[in-house]
Amino acid sequence: MSRNYKEDQINEVEALDSIYCGEMEVLQTEPFHKFQIPIATEEYNADAAEDSEKGLACKLVFTYTALYPDEAPLVEIEEAENFEENFEAKLLEHLRKTIEENIGMEMIFSLVSSAQEWLNVQWDEHKKNQEDERARKVQEVEEAERKKFEGTRVTVETFMKWKLEFEESTGIAAKREKNNDSKKLTGRELFMCDNTLNDSDIKFLLEAGESLENVKIDETLFQDIGELDLDDDDDEDWVPGADDDDD
Repeated sequence: MSRNYKEDQINEVEALDSIYCGEMEVLQTEPFHKFQIPIATEEYNADAAEDSEKGLACKLVFTYTALYPDEAPLVEIEEAENFEENFEAKLLEHLRKTIEENIGMEMIFSLVSSAQEWLNVQWDEHKKNQEDERARKVQEVEEAERKKFEGTRVTVETFMKWKLEFEESTGIAAKREKNNDSKKLTGRELFMCDNTLNDSDIKFLLEAGESLENVKIDETLFQDIGELDLDDDDDEDWVPGADDDDD
């Protein structure tokens, strides 16, 4: 005896209407029944604010074929809410596997239940990812605050590197190199190169009111200045007038 597909389909629609009373909507009856059933995660709230977590929701649209349930029904997804870009394709693939497992039997209830479970799993993973991301951000903030108090551990290598970079950026290194290139002058060299020493006595005379015409300079006193070694004759303990007392 051949199977009466039309009668089996009508009986299933009546059973589904009893199960999903008030939710299932029949869209057409001819040539085959077409109807939709909404599914959503438990937390779904259509009236929630845009920036709040609404959950996942969609409507499953089924259309019977001439040989259903010995062949697969047509399945569509409409009015998907909060789905990620690839969610619809993944859900349809999930339902295709469920259809293959139920060929030959009325399967709409099984398909709706399977789709509902799939939505719940996706939403649980979404919430876990959100929690992990929040925890990661908190950890990053705490780590940044801890580093502020810990500072950078100083080693000999890091200090010497910092010291070199600091001296180069402030010009200290260049100044030190310049100072090293200039040899220390002796007392005689300071006297020979410091022009202020040449006219110091004249300056004092002018300040005392003397005229340059009245100043007599004995040039013979400076004829042998090139042979003097001021450094060798320097005596830190010498006191002016001490030699006169010895006499």
